[in-house]
Amino acid sequence: MKLWHSPMSPFVRKCMVFAHEVGIAEKIELLDAAAHPINRDERIVETNPLGKVPTMVLEDGSPIFDSRVICSYLDTQHDVDSLYPANEQRFDALVCEALGDGLMDAAVASRYEGFVRPEEKQWDKWIEGQFKKIGSGLDYLETWKGARLEEVNIGSISVIVALGYLDFRHSEYDWRANHPYLSGVYANWTKRPSMVATNPDN
Repeated sequence: MKLWHSPMSPFVRKCMVFAHEVGIAEKIELLDAAAHPINRDERIVETNPLGKVPTMVLEDGSPIFDSRVICSYLDTQHDVDSLYPANEQRFDALVCEALGDGLMDAAVASRYEGFVRPEEKQWDKWIEGQFKKIGSGLDYLETWKGARLEEVNIGSISVIVALGYLDFRHSEYDWRANHPYLSGVYANWTKRPSMVATNPDN
């Protein structure tokens, strides 16, 4: 398996945390990518018409993307317990994954607005809107018992990686102030080898 990646992408990190947790990270060959919303990396476009990371290339040369599809595929490639809970907890985990991905989407969109868009064209209201999404998402996760963030599953991985990206790219945003539960579980997660190995600051 080969993975077009950037260590700074939260969606790439989500896939790699998943791979570490199920013990197959060493089976993935990482391909350095220069994905960009404007100046696309044509090497990625050859396998993913969207030109985005993460994009995985399987042994037969066929590509799969995005992070949800890649993690679902990785869950078929190991011999330990599935990170997709069964029965009634399955959809809680999938909704939690959607929330985590949504937090990442908003945080990346805000990053692009402030970093990629020319300063004279930046729209403060756009950034404010993205952080309203982040705030309401965090408020929901703070009290939603279905999140089960202490457990290791596809949902908790997505949320924890999203929190890590907020620290990495939006360190001025104090998400911990009003979210003691999230702060506590995140602190415990950062000690896991999967998080240490994929820390973009390393």
